Amino acid sequence: MPNMDAKGLLVFLVIGLVAGFLASLVVGGGGLVYYLIIGVVGAFVGGILLGALNVKISTGNPIVNQIITSAIGAIVVVILARLIA
Repeated sequence: MPNMDAKGLLVFLVIGLVAGFLASLVVGGGGLVYYLIIGVVGAFVGGILLGALNVKISTGNPIVNQIITSAIGAIVVVILARLIA
């Protein structure tokens, strides 16, 4: 993660929160902490997964791109966790 100030960290956490919420709409689950954890983990997983598949999300807004990438990653994380458990 690059050098991050307080504003950057807050934006990252809000993106994670939104992505976790969106993922929960698809696969279920809930709670503020759950959304945050799943969204932040999903940001990393989504970035790696989409990068490996050479998929580019380009809506014209970098924050929306990151939310979509994070939500995809969060959905994958939740599905894999349920398959393992």
